[in-house]
Amino acid sequence: MLILALETSTELGSCALWRDGELSERICPPGRSHSETLLPLVRDLLAEAGVAVAQLDAIAFGVGPGAFTGLRVACGAAQGLAVASDIPLLPLTSLEAMAAATGAEQVLALLDARMGEVYAGAYRRAADGYVLQGEIRVCAPVDVQIPAESGWLACGNAPAAYPLLAQRLAEAGLAVRSDILPTAAVLAQLAVPRLLRGEGIDAALAAPLYVRDKVAKTVAERLSEGGRA
Repeated sequence: MLILALETSTELGSCALWRDGELSERICPPGRSHSETLLPLVRDLLAEAGVAVAQLDAIAFGVGPGAFTGLRVACGAAQGLAVASDIPLLPLTSLEAMAAATGAEQVLALLDARMGEVYAGAYRRAADGYVLQGEIRVCAPVDVQIPAESGWLACGNAPAAYPLLAQRLAEAGLAVRSDILPTAAVLAQLAVPRLLRGEGIDAALAAPLYVRDKVAKTVAERLSEGGRA
């Protein structure tokens, strides 16, 4: 089984190749746009593995939520690679990838959405992935819903970005893995059972998951809501 995975929803862009249980990954160099670096890395990754795009069984991509430009890069690249060879796409959320990266049983994934807001999703571990509890939300740090029961782990870069959120998590007794961001290697692993279940979609149907309807706010709006200018 050959699965290519693309993840560019945060500043940590990456691509990975799953080959019958073996993973190889490339990280986008910092300081350069993902639109500039992702496809060259994909070409190098496939060439080193001796794999042609037409041989892929599926392409997984980080559908979001995350940085709007980054989401379009991964989605567009996945579509472009898939169309010519009629390869199914597997859209996977950045928050589930974060939850899976921790390996914990119950995870509150928290990604900085900028504009004074947080993308939040609560996940429970299942046999072959992580199941979203409720829905993915975008909200102010003060409005993040923190599970009341014990045994939850928080992860992501939002607590470091918003001290109020970090304080709320500490008061609720949740440990925080602030080093966790979504990666293509984790996406590839999550994609395997989905491909086996036949959950791939046609490239024409792929679209980023933005969550937030309003993609821009003025400086005054952000500051009035306790965000950063």
